[in-house]
Amino acid sequence: MTDRLDFSGDREVSPPRFAYDAHTWKEISFLLSSFPLALFGFVYAVTLLAVGAGLTVTVIGLPLIAAGLSGARMLGKAERARARRLLGVRVEEPSPLPRRKGDGFLGWLWTALKDSVGWRTVLYEVMRLPWGILTFAVTLTGLFVLWPVLPFIVRGLTNADRAMVRGLLSPSDELERRIAELESDRGVVVDTAAADLRRIERDLHDGAQARLVNLAMGLGLAKEKLLEDPDAAADMVDEAHGEVKLALQELRDLARGIHPAVLTDRGLDAALSSVASRCTVPVKVTADLPARPAAAIEGIAYFTVSELLQNVSKHSRATTASVDVWRADDRLLIQVHDDGRGGASVDKGTGMAGLAERLGAVDGLFVVDSPEGGGTTVTAELPWRDRS
Repeated sequence: MTDRLDFSGDREVSPPRFAYDAHTWKEISFLLSSFPLALFGFVYAVTLLAVGAGLTVTVIGLPLIAAGLSGARMLGKAERARARRLLGVRVEEPSPLPRRKGDGFLGWLWTALKDSVGWRTVLYEVMRLPWGILTFAVTLTGLFVLWPVLPFIVRGLTNADRAMVRGLLSPSDELERRIAELESDRGVVVDTAAADLRRIERDLHDGAQARLVNLAMGLGLAKEKLLEDPDAAADMVDEAHGEVKLALQELRDLARGIHPAVLTDRGLDAALSSVASRCTVPVKVTADLPARPAAAIEGIAYFTVSELLQNVSKHSRATTASVDVWRADDRLLIQVHDDGRGGASVDKGTGMAGLAERLGAVDGLFVVDSPEGGGTTVTAELPWRDRS
């Protein structure tokens, strides 16, 4: 008889029968091993609660409970693995505790103390000892007395264990996992913003600011020579004029890197055409957008294409490239393709890992298809938000 799948995604073992198949022996092994493990878990949980509660009047009480809850998480992980191996129960691993920079000891303490996964594991360990004693006794007796009907009994007992594992050792709900993802995404956004500010500061300091300092010095010297050596002063003013042009160009480039005026004034189609014109490879841009998305989404799309085309110029050795942008339902889709050497990956340090993180932070997707010698196609998805 083939196995069936239930709606939870777990493997539903074939109905119990008198024959002792591999599933039955796994269930018997689970029940016989539950008593010693349940005893250990019960002692751990009761000791944690008793000692931690007794010491809450001191400075070590709450940290002790927090550390104990972290240990309870490890017990829960081991129990999920045992249930998966012996009972076929597929339970998702809970999200790790969020860790934010700058929280310090008190932040860790508060996060650990309110950890619902740790507390539910403690409850599981407390409840399981009496149940483990009962199932151990019934299973051990059944091996010698109730042999013909033992598979039926074992199935009923392990179904109760399956329910306990799903009820107490699974993630509490999807909200918990989503909160952890949002905490991580927020960290990515903050780090990205800080990196962008450092880049702007560096570009201003090393570029336009340095040129303006040289310009001021050159004009000062020209002023001193204006009467005694007009020709030399004219040459200095000429040179200063050239410095002004370069400084203005650098400021324009910097402003374009922050938020290009063409994107604000004319939208994504015109802005992407402007980016494509600066690429060293001929690029065909196709934008099929019935309206303009929200400014934030438009900006992310622009900088994503801009960085991908920079990669095309620097790394691809391509002869042609294309950019396609369109809306599909509530998503903004971007596809950048080149006919270069391929081999690109989010793990190879070409800036794609950063792009994937940025898109993930706004509930987007980033997929790279780049076989060796077969060109590169990058597909990005962003949530569509109407422009207010």
